[in-house]
Amino acid sequence: MRTDAPYKNLDELRLTNDPPRCSATGVGSSGYDIPRLLEEALGFKFRVVSGYPGGAEQDLAMERGEVQCRATTIDGFFGREPIRTWQKTGFIRVLLQTERQRHPKLPDVPTIFELMDQYKVPEPKRRLVTAYLGMWGFGSRPVVTTPGVPADRVKILREAYTRMFKDPDFIEDLKKKGWEASPVDGEELQTLAKEVVDQPPDVAAALKRLISK
Repeated sequence: MRTDAPYKNLDELRLTNDPPRCSATGVGSSGYDIPRLLEEALGFKFRVVSGYPGGAEQDLAMERGEVQCRATTIDGFFGREPIRTWQKTGFIRVLLQTERQRHPKLPDVPTIFELMDQYKVPEPKRRLVTAYLGMWGFGSRPVVTTPGVPADRVKILREAYTRMFKDPDFIEDLKKKGWEASPVDGEELQTLAKEVVDQPPDVAAALKRLISK
């Protein structure tokens, strides 16, 4: 959010009668869905302004004051302009993050899961957050194989994948390219998949409503 927006803390976002304008491309995008998820789960108020063709147009909208906030990925936030300059100049501040753990570069910014504890969010809405954000928990490049692969082979593949991220040459190559990797092991993703899918009908209906309008 722009630092000159009149909302100085999260409680003010719950009480305001003049919600901040957040940009989005359209229905189904994270920029559209995340503000609505925050409204549903935490009572924060936003006005989503959709129809922007892409990220560059949303950047301009922020700079022009057409909108005051937007949702973006961690990769996009730390990895490109003008957001890096916005951080350096204090043009923006981060309200919250949607991962389960705080990012090392955002140690003072609460997660949505911490805020659900703080605001004592009931279980059905917690499940809604888990179901929606769980889809993003698979990361930007999940690696999968076909059904029916013998368990011993899956174990070999998972162990090899884990070892790759400990290989000094591989790590050095990542550094040269300026890439950041946060690998998640297969067992954790398998657990996440079951957690996301195993939802009662009312949560499934709420999720469908959230992402379809």
